[in-house]
Amino acid sequence: MAVERKKLATGIGAGLALYLLAAVGMGISWSITPDSYDVEQVAAEYLSVDRGQLPAGAVVTSSLIKVTETLLNKSGGYISNDRFPPGLWLDNISNWEFGVLVQVRDLSGVLRDNLSRSQSQSTEDRDLAVVEPQLNFNSNSWILPSSESEYQKGLVSLNRYLVRLSDQGQSNAQFYARADNLRRWLETIEARLGSLSQRLSASVGQRRLNTDLAGDPNAAQSTQSAAELVVKTPWLEIDDVFYEARGTAWALTHLLRAAQVDFANVLEKKNAAVSLEQIVRELEASQEPIWAPMVLNGSGFGMLANHSLVMASYISRANAAIINLRELLSKG
Repeated sequence: MAVERKKLATGIGAGLALYLLAAVGMGISWSITPDSYDVEQVAAEYLSVDRGQLPAGAVVTSSLIKVTETLLNKSGGYISNDRFPPGLWLDNISNWEFGVLVQVRDLSGVLRDNLSRSQSQSTEDRDLAVVEPQLNFNSNSWILPSSESEYQKGLVSLNRYLVRLSDQGQSNAQFYARADNLRRWLETIEARLGSLSQRLSASVGQRRLNTDLAGDPNAAQSTQSAAELVVKTPWLEIDDVFYEARGTAWALTHLLRAAQVDFANVLEKKNAAVSLEQIVRELEASQEPIWAPMVLNGSGFGMLANHSLVMASYISRANAAIINLRELLSKG
C-alpha cells in the first residue's frame, strides 16, 4: 500500500511539473505581441477590391476590425479574463490587451457619434449602435457571457457596417471624412496619451504643483486638494502601465495609418499629412524590442535604464504633435 501511494505521489508530482513546464513555454509564446500589418491591403482583402476602389472610411473601419480580431485571435487568444495558468500569470500581455481595447472602444464611440453622422441631429447607424456597447463589455468576464463572445458580437455588426459602407447601391451607411470629425477623434486620443504620459513619468516619483484650476480665476472644483502633490506609481504597477502604453501605441499606429488614407484629401488641403506621419513614427518607435529581461525602473539619471521614461518620451512627443495637428485642422 505504501509503495502504491509513493508511486501515485511521484506520478502526480511528475505530471504537475510537466504541466508547469508546458505552461511556462506557452506563457512565453503568448506574451509575444503581434506583428504590424498593411492597413490598406487589409481593407482591400476584406472587401475583395483593389486599393484604388476603397470607399471613404473603409480603411479606418477595416483597421478597427483587424485590431479587434488581433486582440481576440493572437497567440493564446484573449488572455485578460483567463482564470488558469499560464494566462492567469501573464499580466504584461493582459495590460497590453487593455491598452489596445481602450483605443478600440474610443474609436467605436467616435465612429458611432461623429464619423458616421452628418450632423448632431442625424440618426445613428443601426449597426454601430450595437458595436459600441458590445466592445465596452466588461474586459474580465470569464463566462456567462465571456468577454470574447460579446466582442465577437460587436465585430459581426461592425462587419455589416463595412459591407453596407462599400455598397454603392445604398446610402444608409456613411463615413464623413471631414476635418471636424478627425479633430474629434484626435481630441480623444490626446486625452488618453496625456494620461499615459503622466503615469509613465510617475515611475520615479515626482512632486507636482497642482495646476487643475490654472488659467481661469473664476474656476472652482468640488473638493479642496493640496497645492503640491507627490505622484509615484507603485513599484508593482510600473510594468503594467508600461505595457498598457505599448498596447495603446500599437493600436494607434495602425488606426492612424488608416486615417492617413481615409482623410488624405483633408490632410492635403490643410498641408497636415506630414504632421500625422510624424505622430505615427513616434508611436512606431515605441514598439522597438525590449532587450532587458524585465521593465527596469532606474532613476532619471542613474546607472540603470528607466523604460517607463523612455516610453513617456515617445508618448509625450506624439501627444504634442496631436495637439499641433488639431490646431492645424481647425484653421480654415
